[in-house]
Amino acid sequence: MAEIKRGSKKNSKRTCGVLLPVFSLPSKYGIGTFSKEAYKFVDFLEKAGQTYWQILPLGPTSYGDSPYQSFSTFAGNPYFIDIEVLIADGLLTAEDADKCNFGENEEKVDYERLYRERFALLMKAYEGIDNSPKTKDIRQAFEAFKKASENDWLIDYALFMVLKDENGGRAWSTWEDDIRFRKPVAINNALIKYKKEVDFYCFLQFLFSEQWKKLKKYANEKGILIVGDIPIYVAFDSADTWASPELFLLDKENMPIDVAGCPPDAFSATGQLWGNPLYRWDYHKKTGYEWWMKRIAHCYELYDVVRIDHFRGFDEYYAIPYGDPTAEFGEWRKGPGYDLFDTMKKKLGSKRVIAEDLGYLTDSVRKLVKKTGYPGMKILQFAFDAREESDYLPHNYDSNCVVYTGTHDNDTTRGWYEAISRTDKSFAKRYLGVRYVKDIVPAMIRTAHASVSDTVIIPMQDYLELDKTARINIPSTLGGNWEWRMKKDALTDELCKKMYDYAEIYGRLR
Repeated sequence: MAEIKRGSKKNSKRTCGVLLPVFSLPSKYGIGTFSKEAYKFVDFLEKAGQTYWQILPLGPTSYGDSPYQSFSTFAGNPYFIDIEVLIADGLLTAEDADKCNFGENEEKVDYERLYRERFALLMKAYEGIDNSPKTKDIRQAFEAFKKASENDWLIDYALFMVLKDENGGRAWSTWEDDIRFRKPVAINNALIKYKKEVDFYCFLQFLFSEQWKKLKKYANEKGILIVGDIPIYVAFDSADTWASPELFLLDKENMPIDVAGCPPDAFSATGQLWGNPLYRWDYHKKTGYEWWMKRIAHCYELYDVVRIDHFRGFDEYYAIPYGDPTAEFGEWRKGPGYDLFDTMKKKLGSKRVIAEDLGYLTDSVRKLVKKTGYPGMKILQFAFDAREESDYLPHNYDSNCVVYTGTHDNDTTRGWYEAISRTDKSFAKRYLGVRYVKDIVPAMIRTAHASVSDTVIIPMQDYLELDKTARINIPSTLGGNWEWRMKKDALTDELCKKMYDYAEIYGRLR
């Protein structure tokens, strides 16, 4: 028999990567940031033979701390700004940072403490610009950032955040009418009155942009591509909805007519009520999807590959009457379909996309995914229902897909296995060819790598074989989500070699 060479790669498209949110990185100041630990993680991925680092949306989070409910679709999360860089640039001192209490638990993000402490510290950095030895360079770069044509969203976002602060954090729909309806005189007066505060929020976006671009450039130079998310919807309480109500299905008072969600299913008897405003797709079509093209182009400034969340919503979307307490009484409506993606290809060229096509799929959704040519997603945890043959079982895959053991919305694979029925456990063991529970997680990872899928992406918690306490999110719940952080000593040489071996054996090396 001919010898099979380890690492021989007949199909150059076969790749692998890791899912780890930025906030889950270890760091000194309470949450993962664009810090030296992020650069170390990139180095680790390179050494482990990985191609992709998948993250979650980078926008500023609102109530509930979800990256899928952001105050802006264009702005970045100020929590991700690396404090140590600000210290090195002379904008802060180490003493300034050490006075703040960001929480004692290195494995959890304490968002309440972050909110109380981080913005006051960042304001000190803003006020310290003239104390920095790099004052001239910082001011020049900051002014250029504010004037850049691609940042035409910046002032609206900054003013929105200032006005939220001034209104005790209340939603813009409760503000005084002149500001709520953006009367020109009221907006101009607010910009004058809150000049410093608006400039501060602009400065935070400047810092975010500078630091993220450096980290992404470093990753790309190491051969690591960034996979990022674009949520299909924006939050109602966002700068986007306040500044551009014409884009959304709102009434004369700029309140939602219908909102987004998912209908009842086997997982939720009353469905999922997300509450996001829906789009006026007829208006977007008339403009040549101008706002969407700007939004998507911005994503490709941040990421190399974009995962489009809730892809089926572009084919058909579920509309729930505003004010309903559950998602039970909505209706399906036609979305823009292929027209949006055809426009995207014509205006932005060929881009790397992952279509999040999970859940119940109709024939028309399948046709849309196929017509775009985008790879869909396969979740191994969904495969092992002993009652029926599943599309998520690896022997049913084709190559044009991205396989995950689980995503940010799933339990860790260890936690998942502990929770499923005895029958499903037995089926999983038989399929994976294992006898012992301790072998389940490695077998799932190996099976994903061995599949015909062009791409495999494994959550970092599964490589670490962590239990349910490392779960990132439980959909439709508030509190306790988006908090998990990786321990600073987690990235061992042993783990690196194990990941490299998976990539090499199954022809997925960079």
